[in-house]
Amino acid sequence: MNTVKAATSSRGSMDVPRIGRRPTSRYLVGAGVVGGLIVVTVALASRSGSDPVVERASLVIDSVRRGTMVREVLAAGTLVPERVRIIAAVTAGRVEQLPVTPGSAVAPATVLVELSNPDVELERLESERNLNATQAALVEQEGLAQTQRLLQEGSLASLRTQAAEAKRQLKIFEFLDSSRMVARNELAAAREKATELETREDLERRRLGVLISTGERQLTLQRGQVSRLQAISRFQSDRVASMRVRAGETGVLQELPLQLGQWVNPGMLLARIAEPGRLKAVLRVPETQARDVAISQTAAIDTRNGIIRGRVVRIAPASQSGTVEVEVMLEGELPRGARAEQAIDGTIEVERLRDVLYVGRPATSQAESAIELYRLASDGKTAERVRVQLGPVSVNTIQVRRGLNAGDKVIVSDIGAAEGANRVRIR
Repeated sequence: MNTVKAATSSRGSMDVPRIGRRPTSRYLVGAGVVGGLIVVTVALASRSGSDPVVERASLVIDSVRRGTMVREVLAAGTLVPERVRIIAAVTAGRVEQLPVTPGSAVAPATVLVELSNPDVELERLESERNLNATQAALVEQEGLAQTQRLLQEGSLASLRTQAAEAKRQLKIFEFLDSSRMVARNELAAAREKATELETREDLERRRLGVLISTGERQLTLQRGQVSRLQAISRFQSDRVASMRVRAGETGVLQELPLQLGQWVNPGMLLARIAEPGRLKAVLRVPETQARDVAISQTAAIDTRNGIIRGRVVRIAPASQSGTVEVEVMLEGELPRGARAEQAIDGTIEVERLRDVLYVGRPATSQAESAIELYRLASDGKTAERVRVQLGPVSVNTIQVRRGLNAGDKVIVSDIGAAEGANRVRIR
């Protein structure tokens, strides 16, 4: 019985604390659930309040539009003379005088450079001496040919007279022979004499023809030699005259890269003369954009003092230093103050894309690429990051293929430290 009491006492001592812990465990579980809800709520609240903030004044915001997008290429360049005359040295010489300076207006007869070269003077004198000697020989040959011709014509005339006399004698002998008043041998001798003189007359006539044709050919060759020597003499005279270098046309002297006493060689650049008032634009287009440029495309040239329209007339076949030279012929009058070598900016219209979505070009955008932009919410206070597929690019705009709709407003400028956040707040 004591044993039963002890067991009963022991079980009772164990049940008391177990009955007392049950309500405490339920309270702890409930408190944990409430605490978790509070933590989640606070976390969500803190997350919405941790979006980076950007100042509206520092942003460039543009709207997505649908319509015609004009693709343009922007390039820097210079105004250059449309027509430039390059004057090169005809002969070698030493610079003796430089009467004018670059920038001066010149006329066709204006002397730009005076050269000297004694060898050229000697060559001119030698050519004149050879010409005079050949002309004298031609005169002598003409006289000799005329004399020979006259002598031959005299001999032929004498033979013609003798032949005619022999024919008359033969007729007389033939008449006497009909009356048997002349010997047979005398008649035969008269016939032979007439035949001989007739043959000699024919031979002398042929000889005269050969003499005339040969003499003419010889004179022709001699005259040709005289003509060649005259051309050489003129060339040598022109070389001497070319040492007084003249402008040759009206214009403005742009370049004269010479010094007194300098020795110049044939073909060396002496001067450049530009025709005043006629300028063209030479643009240096980046080679990545030059593939879109074509002949006859329109262009607008900004001279810093006005804008003038033009048209592409030439594209360089090769690039230099990453750019391609494009020449634009200007249409209309130049703005006041426009001059050669003036820095300009040119915009070439390469294409018109109709009925497309486009937006202001973001700073880091490239043609046919995908970038992430921030699209503004309807209230304009927040902006979410979206992925946008872009198309062809222009100077200030770019086509939107996917990711945006007409009327959407997006941030097209850099947002600074907030870059990369999924959402930003705007204030």
